[in-house]
Amino acid sequence: MNAEQYQRKICAIFSADAAGYSRLMGSDEEATVRTLSAYRSVMADLVARHRGRVIDSPGDNLLARFDSVVDALRCAWDVQQELGSRNAEIVENHRMLFRIGINLGDVIEEEDRLYGDGVNVAARLESLAAPGGINLSGTAYDQVKNKLPYRFEFIGEQPVKNISDPVRVYRVEMNPEEPAEVVQPAPPRRKLSRAGMIGMIAVCVVVLAVGVYMWMDKHDRSVSGIPAADDGDSQMSRGASIAVLPFKNLSGDPQQEYFSDGITDDLITDLSRFGDLLVVASNTVFTYKGKKVDIKTVGQELGVRYILEGSVQKRGDNIRINAQLVDAETEQHLWAERYNNELKEIFSVQDDIVRTITGTLAVKVDDAERKRARRHETANLAAYDYLLRGREYFSQTTRSSNAKARQLFQKAVELEPDYATAYVFLGRTYLNSVSYGWTEFAGAALQQAQDLAQKALSIEESATAHALLGVVYRYRQQLDLAASELDKAIKLNPNDAESHAYRGAILNYLGRTDEAIKAIETAYRFNPNMLPNQFMHYGLAYYMKGRYEDSIIILENSIGKYPDEVFLHIALAAAYAQAGRSADAGREVQAVMKLHPFFRIDSYGRAFRIPDDREHIIAGLRKAGLQ
Repeated sequence: MNAEQYQRKICAIFSADAAGYSRLMGSDEEATVRTLSAYRSVMADLVARHRGRVIDSPGDNLLARFDSVVDALRCAWDVQQELGSRNAEIVENHRMLFRIGINLGDVIEEEDRLYGDGVNVAARLESLAAPGGINLSGTAYDQVKNKLPYRFEFIGEQPVKNISDPVRVYRVEMNPEEPAEVVQPAPPRRKLSRAGMIGMIAVCVVVLAVGVYMWMDKHDRSVSGIPAADDGDSQMSRGASIAVLPFKNLSGDPQQEYFSDGITDDLITDLSRFGDLLVVASNTVFTYKGKKVDIKTVGQELGVRYILEGSVQKRGDNIRINAQLVDAETEQHLWAERYNNELKEIFSVQDDIVRTITGTLAVKVDDAERKRARRHETANLAAYDYLLRGREYFSQTTRSSNAKARQLFQKAVELEPDYATAYVFLGRTYLNSVSYGWTEFAGAALQQAQDLAQKALSIEESATAHALLGVVYRYRQQLDLAASELDKAIKLNPNDAESHAYRGAILNYLGRTDEAIKAIETAYRFNPNMLPNQFMHYGLAYYMKGRYEDSIIILENSIGKYPDEVFLHIALAAAYAQAGRSADAGREVQAVMKLHPFFRIDSYGRAFRIPDDREHIIAGLRKAGLQ
């Protein structure tokens, strides 16, 4: 070709390729060709809608060009969402997942074909993408990083064949399609007290949560302002209530924080097993970590009568623990003790603290509760140390920290093969990889989590193992099994806020709305810093009851804490619309489209078991103006 036959231009190049195409063809040629033809048609239609043009589609590949990287990425996102929805209807090993690469570069265009390094880079990016994923070159990323509400992960500079310089590569974070099923990460509690900015944000969250919580406790009401459901035998009606504040690390070594935090978590877990004692969740008490506190104020803020506080000093093979129990109302010290022991006696020290607290507070304790509270699964201090270190990483909820936690939990079970808690936490790392989109093999990861939960249960009857199994079943839409497992978890640990909240979400899906409200309100009593999706189910439960103003109060409060969680805005838009507040509904619709430009109501709420429930929420979304 010569200069008169071609022209150079800068454009966005979109390259898509089917992952595992040869395997699919070997399994069923005709079905694979039909699926490929249908999916290629879907992609071509979406390319056209986003002002792009398909250039070529050889084999299982599709190449397109766009004048705008923004249009190209929006198209890629829509493609993955649409194909993901279609794949959900296909048996897992027959699904066709596409990798997509997008590059901004100089190309030669000649007779409806593209040539040049810009095309080669896009193809290389596509080959590096995960099935169902999207990769961007650095040049493309620079054009969209501040223009679209997506999250990006820099995965390094990658060599490209026949290109002298490596290419910066960014992965687009692919969040779950179904807003009603999103599980959001918990705030990394250990970091709240470390970095100044994060600390300021945490303080704001706590202040808001505490304000709502104090109002609720003072008036014996839920966050919605409605009297909380109480059958006289629930956690809400208990007389004895306690918060275990984070034990201080006095070792002089910041690296020992994991150990003092672990002791705090263990005491909370041990106390939580007593049905006659209300214990505030660790997520909430750790918001006080590193802060100077006033016992009376903390008691009022958390709505508890008693506070346990203390310190830990670990030196070599010895440990010193100071603990004191305080009546928050009168500020009277009810009990204090100093333990100077060998490290190997740590479990007997914990037992003594728990036994003294339950005796001092005259908590009714049955034989089963006493045995559970005294059961320590390992005498292997190295395995216990690996568990505590792993929990520190696990609480940070990032992809890299999750991987590190998994390594440490694996070491714990290698050292102690009958360590049920370690198996549960190991299983939770696999569940996290599914919840946050950190794996391309979600089915295999869920199976790993299930196997590890069942392994733990083969060792002992464990509340955390039943809870893990319940969440796995919930992901698989086996809702009745999920509810059953969470019931078992709560029977073993009546204070587990997370199990109550998950159970409430599942009951909401099953159409058991009154029970869902009661379960989530119980979770809120233990942990006012609930996750955003738990607040969403709280609001949706009242929505399903037709109590739209109550739903609005809950969702408005939760958006005050989590302003960028799109599924809260979706639910609030529907509630406003049904309450006749069209202007407010319109504002929420704008927020939804800003946070999730490609939201479509036909993909929302599929987990609701009763068709009328799903139609109820869809009707509200349509009324609000969403499509």
